[in-house]
Amino acid sequence: MRIVIITQDEPFYLAENLDYLVRILPSHSSIVGCVVNEVSPFGKKETFFQKAIKTYKIFGLRFFLYYAFGYVKVKLGRKKTVDHVLDNYGIDKIVLGKSINSSDSIKRIKEYQPDILISILGNQIFKKPVIELAPLGCLNLHTALLPKYRGLMPTFWVLKHQEEYTGVSVFYVDEGIDSGPIVVQKKIRIGDSTQQELIKVTKKLGMEAIAEAVELIENDKVKLIDNDPAQKSYYSFPKRDDVKAFRAAGKKFF
Repeated sequence: MRIVIITQDEPFYLAENLDYLVRILPSHSSIVGCVVNEVSPFGKKETFFQKAIKTYKIFGLRFFLYYAFGYVKVKLGRKKTVDHVLDNYGIDKIVLGKSINSSDSIKRIKEYQPDILISILGNQIFKKPVIELAPLGCLNLHTALLPKYRGLMPTFWVLKHQEEYTGVSVFYVDEGIDSGPIVVQKKIRIGDSTQQELIKVTKKLGMEAIAEAVELIENDKVKLIDNDPAQKSYYSFPKRDDVKAFRAAGKKFF
């Protein structure tokens, strides 16, 4: 199976998990290309300065400095990057000059003849031509137990709401937001995890769920799980008051 990944250049967690995914995919599957979009943690395109200021205002100085130092390590070459992983496995990096939904972008991705598209940290809403581009469909990874906690930064929201469990969902993309039928879902107990610990656990678990979904699709053994809209909840990016409530509940970022 020929796979094209669609992601963004997230500097903190993506590289090691993408490396893990490549190693655990079924032997008869391979990633032939990876679309790498500019990182947009707030769900929309902003300048580096805008992202930095917003991070500081919402999460405070300690959070800002922690991730700023982490970002510097990446830029100084002290941490593996997405580019390093792609180079190591000989996977083509696909840089699109336009929206992924543009005809030029679709034509570029089609050149790789993907059997399936897999979105990881996707930061654009896909329209029908992208969704139907690959014959076996388009999958997305969401680090929560859908249909609840659709939207952005689910690890923050499950901790803020003091959930006992969370998990990951790999689902077929449709034209909604985190609304397509689920192929694989895995559940874990949260315990006393910090947000960083929960991110690391769910990202790795998500790679395992993707590999499992690929194998099920290849072998025509998918049994879809309903992503019931009547049970959905949706969250956007946190505001300063949400962060205060998060900390008041005794939760920690790292």
